[in-house]
Amino acid sequence: MKARIGGLERTALRIAAAAIVVVMTAVSALAHHSFAMYDHTRTITIRGEVTKFQWTNPHAYLEVDVKQKDGTIKHYSIEMTSINMMQRLGWRSNMIKAGDLVTVTVSPLLNGEAGGLMLDVTLPDGRKLEPGVPAVNTFKRTPEDLP
Repeated sequence: MKARIGGLERTALRIAAAAIVVVMTAVSALAHHSFAMYDHTRTITIRGEVTKFQWTNPHAYLEVDVKQKDGTIKHYSIEMTSINMMQRLGWRSNMIKAGDLVTVTVSPLLNGEAGGLMLDVTLPDGRKLEPGVPAVNTFKRTPEDLP
């Protein structure tokens, strides 16, 4: 004997299934755009020479070599936001070139590696740009000496 589901119950099941799909999709999207790997309690400021500006999806990257006080070079890999977001803010793929000297405010990686999330960059011509980090106000800016 088959159990029959009435019209009202069938509609309720469809709504519940749709709600589950929406919630799971939202959770997945939020997980992809997590900034949990970065230290929200402090920033570092680096000044160095660009080795590569990677204009790619899903995120752009800036590679920078920074000369340390002892004369050694420390390489930083700095994540940015999506190029779609950056284009809306006026960024273009040719704005930064290898060899450019830039100053970058970074939310550092929690694991201590040389890298982080770009909060802003000052270009060689003095223009200061932000890549459009969502909830940027949750990152506490701290004064720090340039290396």
